[in-house]
Amino acid sequence: MSALERISTNRRLPVSPLLLVVCLAQFMVILDVSIVNVALPSIRGGLHFSTTGLQWVVNAYTLTFAGFLMLGGRAADLLGRRRVFLAGTGLFALASLACALADSRDLLLGARALQGFGGAVLSPATLSIVTSSFEAGPARNRAVGIWGAMGALGASSGVLLGGLLTQGFGWPAIFAVNVPLGAFVVAYGLRVLPASPALAARRHFDVTGAVLVTASLVSLTFGIVRTDTLGWGSLGVLAPLLAGVGLLGAFLAVEARVAAVPLVSLGVLRGGQLPVANVIVILLYAAFFPVWFFLTLYLQEVLHYDAIEAGLSFLPMTLSIFAASTLAPRLVARVGVRRVISAGMLIATVGLGLLVGINPHGSYLPTVLPGAVLSAVGMGLSLVPATIVAMHSLPPSQSGMGSGLLNTSRLVGGALGLAVLSTIADAAARNDAASGIAHALTHGFDLAFAVGAALTLLGALLAAALLRQPREQLPAPVALSLTEDAGEPQQAVAA
Repeated sequence: MSALERISTNRRLPVSPLLLVVCLAQFMVILDVSIVNVALPSIRGGLHFSTTGLQWVVNAYTLTFAGFLMLGGRAADLLGRRRVFLAGTGLFALASLACALADSRDLLLGARALQGFGGAVLSPATLSIVTSSFEAGPARNRAVGIWGAMGALGASSGVLLGGLLTQGFGWPAIFAVNVPLGAFVVAYGLRVLPASPALAARRHFDVTGAVLVTASLVSLTFGIVRTDTLGWGSLGVLAPLLAGVGLLGAFLAVEARVAAVPLVSLGVLRGGQLPVANVIVILLYAAFFPVWFFLTLYLQEVLHYDAIEAGLSFLPMTLSIFAASTLAPRLVARVGVRRVISAGMLIATVGLGLLVGINPHGSYLPTVLPGAVLSAVGMGLSLVPATIVAMHSLPPSQSGMGSGLLNTSRLVGGALGLAVLSTIADAAARNDAASGIAHALTHGFDLAFAVGAALTLLGALLAAALLRQPREQLPAPVALSLTEDAGEPQQAVAA
């Protein structure tokens, strides 16, 4: 009897409510990444963040999300998917409430980190529930398609919803909206989610590894952003950077020799296409993720858009990513992954190069839109083929871990890219302060976009030189890789 039949027989409940509650939870997690962008200027004014300090509102979430993502996926399998899903949702909602009530920078950043941990617990459980509750075939494919669409919907609606809430109720509303949504998901989930057994005999949690890698990322990022006030050779910069490297070394030692069931099997990083694909994804997100951050500040603080206008301005970018991600697998089938990734990264390079021209006297249509759309198209064309080539380079028994590594690379690349580029932009703006605030800001943004273009160009060169064509192509244009490694469904990389 299939899992779908067991649910229908034992629970006497239709399957559609199960899919609804899981997709709502996934929507909430993805929404919280994009909804923050439009509110950043309001948060900056309300809590008096600096430019480099403001990026921690984003990075406090993404770094903890990245560091604990694979641990959250394992917890869902060992402790039971229903239990972990409900606990993660509750934690995420409570952390969102803490964000909304925060009256200081430290409280907000701490609550955002707690949100990231809740998202890392919650998000892998959503896909795990979907893949284990629907019978393999058309039913599961449709369910996974709906689950994947929630990511695109959350990203595209977040910028608009963030503008409406920020302008109508103030920035705390973007976090407060998660509280009733999370309460509904928990209450309804208690009714419709089937119980899943916990595997007591296999409860090996690599908590040490997760803590070490997260602490390493935070320390490295902190060291980078400290360069806005201290030189690269100062103790205040070198100490956290060296600590980050040391923590990363300790993480690798734990994964290789200590952990009974490591988060990352280091053998998958030896040779093959997976390391190349991960480097390309890191470069892509390091260049593209800060685009949202800088364009938000440009539109609202230089062009004086209100929050709703800024939110609407981002819709062409999200739609471009969605369209390019849908087209990418078809192009891969025709011309191969190497050419598609190289072309995508080059298109992103051209788009970022066009954004270098933003200035205080610019306007949205000629100054922002062409570069923003081209960089978004390049993003969509590059990410899906990178996922394809990485998954084809691994045996089936390791594909779940490979997809988890790619997802982590995406988040880490975005966080470190934002740290580096915001530091560069802030330093350039301070050096040009005599020319006025608007000129100084755009000068910093221009330099950050130029560095981002260099990163995507490097990614294009690496793809052209090092990537090989997989022997077989994916059978369908799907932007999600679903695998079950030893009975543990892992979150795949979604475009």
